Amino acid sequence: MNLFRGFDSSASALTANRFRLDVIASNIANANVTRANNVDGAWQPYKRKMVELSPRSGDSFDTLLEAAIGNVAGKQQNGVRVSSIKEDSTPFKRVYNPDHPDSDQEGYVLMPNVDLTREFVDLISASRAYEANVTVLNATKAMMQKAFEINGK
Repeated sequence: MNLFRGFDSSASALTANRFRLDVIASNIANANVTRANNVDGAWQPYKRKMVELSPRSGDSFDTLLEAAIGNVAGKQQNGVRVSSIKEDSTPFKRVYNPDHPDSDQEGYVLMPNVDLTREFVDLISASRAYEANVTVLNATKAMMQKAFEINGK
């Protein structure tokens, strides 16, 4: 039995959620950037990025649950990992602003597909997940300390 399995799970979740927070901050910071990528000589706006998480072992939830219960033998890796960073395929927003240096012939500017409301909801979600994992980490630490106190008496 591995005493540090709970720490491993929480630590990987803390790392993954911290990375999510960094990507969300990048999306918010680039919400008005109209010249992020040069594609074939033409500038394109910033594309929103999304983080995808998966179990560290790559197994399905059912397999992980069976392994935790003890019905399946084998080494179990706990926690999550960042499996990929994908660009959002939502189309860019067209905003009428004929004075903007990147406006087209009709006066429209292509703006990033970053929706600040969605970003702030994701930000709250990631920060709550981070806080929950800090709580789990502290609870695991407290349980281990109590177990050592019982064992020491």
